[in-house]
Amino acid sequence: MQTVLVTGGAGFIGANFVLKARLEQYAHVVNLDKLTYASNLLSLAELQGDSGYNFVQGDIGDSAFVANLLEKYQPDAVINFAAESHVDRSILSPENFIDTNVVGTFQLLEASKHYWQKLSAQKQQQFRFLHVSTDEVYGSLSPSDPAFREDTPYAPNSPYAASKAASDHFVRAYHHTYGLPTLTTNCSNNYGPRQFPEKLIPLMILNALEGKQLPIYGDGQNVRDWLYVTDHCEAIHLVLQKGRVGETYNIGGLNEQTNLMVIEKICTILDKLLLPQLAINIQVGYIPHLNAFCLRSFIYI
Repeated sequence: MQTVLVTGGAGFIGANFVLKARLEQYAHVVNLDKLTYASNLLSLAELQGDSGYNFVQGDIGDSAFVANLLEKYQPDAVINFAAESHVDRSILSPENFIDTNVVGTFQLLEASKHYWQKLSAQKQQQFRFLHVSTDEVYGSLSPSDPAFREDTPYAPNSPYAASKAASDHFVRAYHHTYGLPTLTTNCSNNYGPRQFPEKLIPLMILNALEGKQLPIYGDGQNVRDWLYVTDHCEAIHLVLQKGRVGETYNIGGLNEQTNLMVIEKICTILDKLLLPQLAINIQVGYIPHLNAFCLRSFIYI
């Protein structure tokens, strides 16, 4: 069984991948996470006592720390989920995104390169550095545009997207310059369990249930493809097993929708789930606070 160093494994996608890897027993996992605001070790509580799982708190930007970790655990692969990933936060504080997504990835590449260069020839051939990125590096889609492809030109439109684009380029450069066996995946918008509530789908659900307004950025017509997180994790495992070194793989759900369409569907589902209970509460003379979702309280910002 492989040993895999997963960075950012207490975040949304990383935690789902770690759980899948351990529950399906296809890798021993060393989870390196800085434990920032979006990390949640409770997502991995069911792995407590698992001898095939180790958690280490640390920063991918600390190359000496990462180097020691690589020497200690001797992983067969590094999977880099660690990233600042919220567009709005990147607009307010772009420096954090440069520090983690650009400088952090560079330091992780440096430590991985030195570790890889000291491996035996057979181990060097087997080793992989898999970098998890985003389709945001390609820019935005209008409703009539075709889906992004691996050869779509980069056109990042936010500090977040620009920082991920820069990290992608560094990964590519380390393969072509040093021979490091890299793989890059660019995924579309993920949704599913354990997601931090600042993201669109959990934010809309929670705001609706709490009777708050539903913020829609711009006119709500921005198109994104939506990908269920465990499907994404399956694809990452497949790329790790069968991907060609130096290649980039786009991972999507074939589910392109505008933000407004997504929010409308959330409201419709909440109506079906909660209106029967609301009707019962009205009959007995009690109207709970959880009824603003059916008012479609959109606010465009």
